[in-house]
Amino acid sequence: MKLRFISSIRDVDASAWNACANTDYPFLRHDFLLGLEDSGCTTANSGWQPHHCLLLDGDRLAGAIPTYLKTHSYGEYVFDWALADAWQRSGLDYYPKLVSAIPFTPCTGPRILIHPEATSPEIVASTLVQGLQVEAEDIASSWHVLFHSDVDQSHFENTGMHERQTCQFHWFNYGFANFDDFLATFSSRKRKNLKKERAKVDQQNIQMKTIEGEAITPGICEQFHRFYQITYAKRSGHGGYLTRRFFTELLPNLRDQVLLIFAYAENIPVAGALYFKDSNNLYGRYWGALAEFDGLHFEACYYQGIEYCIRNGLQHFDPGAQGEHKIQRGFEPTRTHSHHYICDKRFDAAVGRFCQEEIAHVRDYQAAARDLLPFKEDR
Repeated sequence: MKLRFISSIRDVDASAWNACANTDYPFLRHDFLLGLEDSGCTTANSGWQPHHCLLLDGDRLAGAIPTYLKTHSYGEYVFDWALADAWQRSGLDYYPKLVSAIPFTPCTGPRILIHPEATSPEIVASTLVQGLQVEAEDIASSWHVLFHSDVDQSHFENTGMHERQTCQFHWFNYGFANFDDFLATFSSRKRKNLKKERAKVDQQNIQMKTIEGEAITPGICEQFHRFYQITYAKRSGHGGYLTRRFFTELLPNLRDQVLLIFAYAENIPVAGALYFKDSNNLYGRYWGALAEFDGLHFEACYYQGIEYCIRNGLQHFDPGAQGEHKIQRGFEPTRTHSHHYICDKRFDAAVGRFCQEEIAHVRDYQAAARDLLPFKEDR
């Protein structure tokens, strides 16, 4: 078997890549990753230079790890600014670094891709991990694997990599028949508060519309891009990480795994939320609005997503990173995982101690957050 690094996902056959991914998780699809490149989101200029690791068994792709050569730490959601500062104070360069992640997407999923017909999956995984460690030693300060699945966890054990954990807030479908069935699990006061919040949207004469399938057109996606740009500009002072072409070209191409929730006031679109989906999961990604409307963000980004999951039998809803306000709306604290390889051994032990201390804090935080959930005690 032979390792190969490529500077564009275009350099690997789409069917071979998708066969190794072996999942309908939307963010690993060859056309999704290619769309990020073609739309200018993942390039050397954007600080996300593709550097995907392939393992070839003869002419067949046996495994792969999606990887980027990063010159900054934006768009990752596992924050390492303190590490970068420590490197720089020591007169060393933290960038470039290698990052195995889905750009701008803090959604848990596979990161080590193994062909389902591989004769020795463990050898494929260990060869990929060791190969990326060697590559990091040659060209980077470190290698970071972000938001990997539980299945990947064992592949990082005894590799000299440090685990970090973070806490997100996810919704789980416990066989609910409808939204009221879900609300029945809340305490009386919490249920009343949530109903009042939803009622505010109706009181502003705002209508919600679910857009999917053939309705995901370039025109509707361009409208969402305007929402996205305006909201990012207000919040961050720039137009966001994703380009217009990401929305108008990539989203229609992936329409079977895309969902838009639009809000209309007097038949004019005023806000929207973008989701991706697979056979079991809904992933909330971006929100944008032309103006402020009371309660509309929660309606478009959370309640409409929950209703969609119940209506379509999806079991899990990941609405994105951070956000303690999700707890009182029924999103449960859920730990996510990443692993980190530090090339400079002078920093390795210190990073390991930090990670262990952080994991203890995250576990305590998760337990405290669970106590704030709105559910009845006998749920």
